[in-house]
Amino acid sequence: MNSLAQTALGVLPLRARKPGIRENGVDIGLSPTSLEIGTKRLRIGETCAATFAVTGYPAEVAAGWLEPLLAFPARIDVSVHIDPVPAPVAADRLRKQRARLESGRRASAEKGRLDDPETEAAAEDARELAYRVACGEGKLFAVGIYLSVYADTDQELTDTCAAVKSVADGMLLRLVPATFRTVQGWCSTLPLGLDVLKLRRTFDTDALATVFPFTSADLPLSHSGVSAGSAPGPVLYGVNASGSGLVVWDRWACDNHNSVVLARSGAGKSYFTKLDILRSLYQGVQVLVVDPEQEYTRLAEAVGGTVVELGAPAVRVNPLDLPKSASGSSDAVRRRALFVHSVVSVLLGAELTGGQRASLDAAILAAYAQAGITDDPRTHVRRAPTLKDVVELLANTENAEATSLAERLTPHTTGSFSGLFDGPTTTATEGHLVVFALRQLPDELKAIGTLLTLDAIWRQVSDPDRRQRRLVVVDEAWLLMKEPAGARFLFRMAKAARKQWAGLAVITQDAADLLGTDLGRAVVANAATQILLRQAPQAIDQVADAFRLSAGERTYLLTATRGQGLIVAGTARAALTAISSDQEHVLATSDPAELEALSSPNPNAHDEEESPW
Repeated sequence: MNSLAQTALGVLPLRARKPGIRENGVDIGLSPTSLEIGTKRLRIGETCAATFAVTGYPAEVAAGWLEPLLAFPARIDVSVHIDPVPAPVAADRLRKQRARLESGRRASAEKGRLDDPETEAAAEDARELAYRVACGEGKLFAVGIYLSVYADTDQELTDTCAAVKSVADGMLLRLVPATFRTVQGWCSTLPLGLDVLKLRRTFDTDALATVFPFTSADLPLSHSGVSAGSAPGPVLYGVNASGSGLVVWDRWACDNHNSVVLARSGAGKSYFTKLDILRSLYQGVQVLVVDPEQEYTRLAEAVGGTVVELGAPAVRVNPLDLPKSASGSSDAVRRRALFVHSVVSVLLGAELTGGQRASLDAAILAAYAQAGITDDPRTHVRRAPTLKDVVELLANTENAEATSLAERLTPHTTGSFSGLFDGPTTTATEGHLVVFALRQLPDELKAIGTLLTLDAIWRQVSDPDRRQRRLVVVDEAWLLMKEPAGARFLFRMAKAARKQWAGLAVITQDAADLLGTDLGRAVVANAATQILLRQAPQAIDQVADAFRLSAGERTYLLTATRGQGLIVAGTARAALTAISSDQEHVLATSDPAELEALSSPNPNAHDEEESPW
């Protein structure tokens, strides 16, 4: 081997030994302790290795076609070296290739031979590719693919190499060993970015895209790739449970940006959602969370987000607040009045009668008029009336239904449940991550608190003066789906979120509440991304019917471990396992034992952990 190449690559001579960099008596260097070079094999320390180069490829490939090699149950390093070919060079090569193919075709025709199907197909492909390169629709790349196989003994390496070659033959790949170039081949598979073998094949853009392990044959390529916008892009959801590839997904490239996560309690749905939130924040997406169990407050505090604790002292939400946007609408008062009808229905736990609706509507409009607010948008900056003002107007009428309605609403204005409505709004919903924590709300106010929170979020999402990508997360959505008015509101939000450049993520552990009603099924139907984690045996039949699961998928969801599940997008689906770094795990876990350990007196206990990333 050339001595200059040895120096440049840091390759050691035959059987030479060189200790690496040592720290605290431990060898942490990059160089191996020993290297024995053979004709077709290497012995790296106590490990045997053999390197192969891919020199033959099938005519057509699908997305993720390298997955059988990446998922092979053995120690294998696969490296892909890519060098772009300049456009003038690519055009000249294609011109010469087309000339050679055309010359061969004409020579065969002159001698009266039959057409060669392979030559005809190659000529047609070269012609199409030349036009695509000329039009700027594609580029050419010089690609080299190499793999190193490792084993503990020579016999084990022989058996493993035979199995790998058998898999490659089934993929129509031709593998050749790096004979007499074992060191160069091994170095080409190390994470050094060096292609020493230089056994290249020319790929176009589409063919090269299918090589990457980030594309999956289980998911459509249009969704698993980078979206048309500059940012954000795909989010890592986990690893493929049936292979070694990654499952990345771009909700913003789908027909709509909504998602649904269904799982039984303890299956990891909140953990998965927190990872999705964190990775969306990395890309500049604003996230707003409805958190009934106060599971997201640690995450918000860690990333500098805002926590709004409804039910806490001095925290109020006024359902009669009007949007104060510069482009205010003249019908804002009437729209807000209609929303107050929904609020009252949820507070009373029943639909209003026709007489009650008439009385309530008159009282709402009178309360706005009393505050000096009319249909003129310039008056919308004035202080809005409160629910207490509406109830007082109802009580001062001679209508029996209005008086009865006022009496039923009194606990929410001056009674035990008045803390949420007895004044103007005090919450601020600004920031890159806003968590509406509802745990401190009494059970009787959980549904209305969720409804008011969704309304506050929707007003921020639909503000035409502040357009940006937003993700709205509604955890434990079954609390809202129990109320007819709340279910209808959630449905309307699912239908219109896409038009406001937002996505709605619905998470629930009670599949029956979501799939047992027409509105709930409509929310699922309007979610382009559907995540199914471990399911309970009592709910699997309903889930299987709604998502058309096969018998194998049913069994998989019943036996899945925590964090395992299916991602469903139309007819495409893939099995996945959620993964996280050590730092993400600390923020995402809700295990009481782990939280207790995290609050231990030793502040440096977690700083010493090494992230797998």
